[in-house]
Amino acid sequence: MLYLSCSISKLKLSRLLSLSLTKSLCTAAATSFFQTQNLKPLNSKISTYMRNGFVEEAQKLFDEMPHRNTVTWNAMIRGYFLNGQFHDAVSLFNRMTQRDVFSYNTVIAGLMQCGEVEGARRVFDGMVFRDVVTWNSMISGYIRNDRIGGAVQVFDGMPVKDVVSWNLVVGGLVKYGEFDLAEEYFKKMSIRDCASWTIMISVFANAGRIVEARELFDDMPVRDVQAWNAMIVGYIENGCVELAEGLFQKMPERDFESWTQMVDGLVEAQRVNDALKLFMEMPEKCPKTWNSILLKLIRNELIREAHACLEKMPYRDVISWTNLIVGYFGIREVGVAIKLFESMPTRDTTAWNATIFGLNENDRGEEGLKLFMRMKESGLSPDKATFTSVLTICSDLPTLHLGRQTHAHIVKAGFGDIVSVSNAMVTMYARCGNMDSALLEFSSMPSRDVISWNSIICGYAHHGNGEVALEMFERMRSTDVDPNPITFVNVLSACSHAGLVNQGKYYFDMMRYTYFLQPTTEHYTCIVDLFGRFGLIDEAMSFLDQMKADGFEIPASVWGALLGACRIHKNIEVGEIAGESVLEIEPGNSGVYLILAEMYLSNGRREDAGRIKARMKEKGVKKQPGCSWIEVNNIGNVFLSGDKSHPKFRKICYVLELLYIEIETQFPKPKAALLQQVQVP
Repeated sequence: MLYLSCSISKLKLSRLLSLSLTKSLCTAAATSFFQTQNLKPLNSKISTYMRNGFVEEAQKLFDEMPHRNTVTWNAMIRGYFLNGQFHDAVSLFNRMTQRDVFSYNTVIAGLMQCGEVEGARRVFDGMVFRDVVTWNSMISGYIRNDRIGGAVQVFDGMPVKDVVSWNLVVGGLVKYGEFDLAEEYFKKMSIRDCASWTIMISVFANAGRIVEARELFDDMPVRDVQAWNAMIVGYIENGCVELAEGLFQKMPERDFESWTQMVDGLVEAQRVNDALKLFMEMPEKCPKTWNSILLKLIRNELIREAHACLEKMPYRDVISWTNLIVGYFGIREVGVAIKLFESMPTRDTTAWNATIFGLNENDRGEEGLKLFMRMKESGLSPDKATFTSVLTICSDLPTLHLGRQTHAHIVKAGFGDIVSVSNAMVTMYARCGNMDSALLEFSSMPSRDVISWNSIICGYAHHGNGEVALEMFERMRSTDVDPNPITFVNVLSACSHAGLVNQGKYYFDMMRYTYFLQPTTEHYTCIVDLFGRFGLIDEAMSFLDQMKADGFEIPASVWGALLGACRIHKNIEVGEIAGESVLEIEPGNSGVYLILAEMYLSNGRREDAGRIKARMKEKGVKKQPGCSWIEVNNIGNVFLSGDKSHPKFRKICYVLELLYIEIETQFPKPKAALLQQVQVP
């Protein structure tokens, strides 16, 4: 009886314990479930904070959360990478006690975006389990960081590949010009999607293999709008606009890109009316699309057609007007450009800048300065482009007084530390003859680009300080700024002005064989001028022969430099060759006729001189008067050859006569004879 009673008691206790354990397990599971459900809105909030750049708010929420799951940690890591804080992302990843494959994939993708390729590789190598996204992240990262070899190696080692993997490696090979290998991999693909076909269509089209591109297009089992667009662009880029047009008409559906590409293609083919007609058929029209059509017309030098379109269409804004103004300045129809500017309903800074710049480009810098004054009076604030244009005008006129005033405006407006503006100031001071101010501005620049160095080197070279110019060039070479072709034009010019023949040869060879820069007309002109200036006519001719042997056509400027040298050193034979060569290229060059006539007269060949003058008259060539100007006490003084209208003409002539006498006493007679004595009336 006692035994039966004990058994019953044990049975009750066992049942009680079982019920208690079941209840405990259910409670734990419910708690875990509810915690997970409660974390969803918080995890979502962290992601939202990070997407909008509120990193501190996301960090604060993360720190205050009593419970976190893997999704929470992943959201924070991804957010750090998204906001460029990859050190914080890696630190948080290292603190994770439990990671899933998404954690690893997030870190790999983030490190690759930051250029930490080796770090991403270490994470990849440390993974126990990898999915196809992991492998694809590595391939994409290698391609992003210009390591196409590494991308192909990872791809070849993949146990399982999806269509994204194939598209990545084929697209990467295309990006780095490995077209044959891309085609090979494309042929190996066991499964393809629309993107796969579209990539190869673009490859064939870009290579000019338009027939093969069309064959691929026709073989596609399914085509999306991107595939149609790729084929249309291929036809347009290969000059088959009619075929593109036919394909466009067959498209089952079109997107905004389809319409704009076809309109652009018609504009490129100069079928303006067809382009406008198609534009009017577009379901979505906007000023941006209209402006792109106008810009295409302008870039194809169809300025008047663009103007006619602007007058007809209601889609016009300040950008439309500005583009048209730039177009008219480009074809040197300044009056129309100004008229358009004055008729604009509203003007922004860009419109003012374009007009100021256009006036200077068309040799009407003074009007550009007046327009700048109007701009300031209108209450519109100039920007860095405005000041750069105004400084360029001050350089071209040149006018040091206005240049200094502009410098003061720049400092007041806070643009003094902008490299492009500082470059313009250095150039302005140098061209106005104030090299001390040019050097001061150059030295105060917080950073310098190649234009900065070119400006100061050019300034010293043009003012006859060849040695200083070369010193500045050597200083430039000690920095991380590489010289460009313009740099070497200035360097060779400095050698020419300073009479440094051997250095000129040295720097010319340096340009070709150290910096691998192809010589241009300006470089050859400088070298010929350098040789000719010091009587090395035979060396100059040998240099021209070498130019011909290298396949270069000798331009008029190089022959002109040689002609000038022959004139100085009285080499009539080579001078004849050089002069006739210039006239073959530029039959209207009045200066060459006069130089040849002068050389003939100085050698007693009056008949040849008369023949040249008669030839000049027969061709209707007239001598353009020489012109020079100088600014004194903030007033510009302009002088024309033969013009005696200046109010201080007699005083100027007396001063020049005194200078001439001074030169005669300081220099040998042969050099002084090269100067023209001024006759005082």
